[in-house]
Amino acid sequence: MSDTRLDDSTAARLLSTAVENVQRDYPAHWSHVVAGDADLVPQRVLHPIFAGSFDWHSCVHQTWLAVRLLRVRPGVEGAAQARRVLESLITVGNAEVEAAFFDGPSGGFWERPYGWAWLLVLDAELRAWDPPLAAALRPLSAVLRDRYLAEVTGARLPVRTGTHGNTAFATGLVLDAARAVGDGELASACAEAALRWHREDVGYGGFEPDAADFLSPALTEADLMRRVLPADGFTAWFEAFLPHLDDSRWKVLREPVPVDDPGDPHGSHLVGLALSRAWQWRAVADALPPGHRYADLAHTAAEAHRETGLRLVSGHGYYAEHWLGTFAAYLDLGAFTGR
Repeated sequence: MSDTRLDDSTAARLLSTAVENVQRDYPAHWSHVVAGDADLVPQRVLHPIFAGSFDWHSCVHQTWLAVRLLRVRPGVEGAAQARRVLESLITVGNAEVEAAFFDGPSGGFWERPYGWAWLLVLDAELRAWDPPLAAALRPLSAVLRDRYLAEVTGARLPVRTGTHGNTAFATGLVLDAARAVGDGELASACAEAALRWHREDVGYGGFEPDAADFLSPALTEADLMRRVLPADGFTAWFEAFLPHLDDSRWKVLREPVPVDDPGDPHGSHLVGLALSRAWQWRAVADALPPGHRYADLAHTAAEAHRETGLRLVSGHGYYAEHWLGTFAAYLDLGAFTGR
């Protein structure tokens, strides 16, 4: 991706890749607990909607990517084929099979929280774009909505990793989705969890990034807190959380991390880190009052990360392309809005 704009040709390329990915069963990364030979079945048996795109969570958010592009770019090249594929996968029968798994003994932890969060984002996008498809998905989305509500209500401590287990990232996605569909109970539970986990955090001292990070634990936490605090409250919280953001100590957070091999699984994660940092820096900048001493710093960091991330999204093989298009589209298109 040589441009840093999601123009029509880029949107068409991302859509084509997403549609191919959600239908591609192999190579695959499966992480099920296997109790015996009877459990050794193809992924498509247990997960007839989301067996493609290397792993379940990537297939979920690549499906969201297709839906998002069709919603905001309805005339995009390949739109008709993409819709046919979505309609063939998202059926009531397939959703019931997926839901039965998540109702079972492994369903309380498998793909939690990252995959669950993207499923609820997909559900919210479908409700606005194609209510019949949302209704077809409902057997699964209802189960995972209730699972997430129970999890976020009961979790005393957060997970602060820079990868899939990060609870601030998932809870921010779910909070946005719940607000988009008017689910006040789930939205309130997410906001309460954010405050329970992070309201007292001061003087962040983490060393990041790790080699496999696609999220910044610091910025992901800030991106969640700006969703749940009033403007002045967020400013005070952020100043206490990162009180010396302009020091050389945080150059590694302000500037993009070099990506030596974007086709390597960990290298592709660092591309995703640039993309997620870009939207999180931008969100922080927008949440700070005009003229705040960190506002220009945050805007500059957002643009630097955006350029780096978008430049490396395409052309680096399946380990990168089975998922990075989602982050590129989320950066430029967001979620849920009709634009």
